[in-house]
Amino acid sequence: MELVVRLRAIGGTPVLDLHGEVDLATIPKLYGALTTLERSIGAGCPTAVVDIDGVYALDDSGLGVLLGAAGRFREADSNLVVVCSPGALRARLARTGFDRAVRVVASVADATKAVPAAEAGG
Repeated sequence: MELVVRLRAIGGTPVLDLHGEVDLATIPKLYGALTTLERSIGAGCPTAVVDIDGVYALDDSGLGVLLGAAGRFREADSNLVVVCSPGALRARLARTGFDRAVRVVASVADATKAVPAAEAGG
């Protein structure tokens, strides 16, 4: 299928919006977008946001790429916050333990005001 990515900023916080399907076929596009997002933290931004509310399918390879990116953010003393509204996808993040490794919040507004909690390892 297709994955549409859009990078924007809210109050200086970079936000990567994802829409569509994240699977083996779209991983290169996701990886490229996350690499661009990672570069933004070099500009002094301590936190970046990935909004997956527009994603309707997320396979294990997509979870792995997101986890890897979160690890690279931590290595750079930064944070990656994932936005995912309650529902089936949020339940999958809980079942897999993803939400124990990466901060997951319900909205972009929550993500941008949750920066201190995310920096605390939340």
